[in-house]
Amino acid sequence: MSSSQKTLADLPEVIVAKVLKVIGDGSASERLREMGFTPNTTVYFERQAPLGGPIIVSLRNYQLSLRPSEAKLVVIEGLSGA
Repeated sequence: MSSSQKTLADLPEVIVAKVLKVIGDGSASERLREMGFTPNTTVYFERQAPLGGPIIVSLRNYQLSLRPSEAKLVVIEGLSGA
């Protein structure tokens, strides 16, 4: 991953993003793919818990809470005007 790429952990800065890929082949990465984090899926930032806690995102008509460590596995591209 290049330093210019953002991950889902950066989503509060972006608000709306498109998923590019999920990093890794481990169980957490596989579960994220199963939950709908596939290329070209639009993800919306909803809110974040205080003190760097989990973030809540919307995708595919449902909301999901992710730990920061899980959010860092999802590479995104920010969307403007969405």
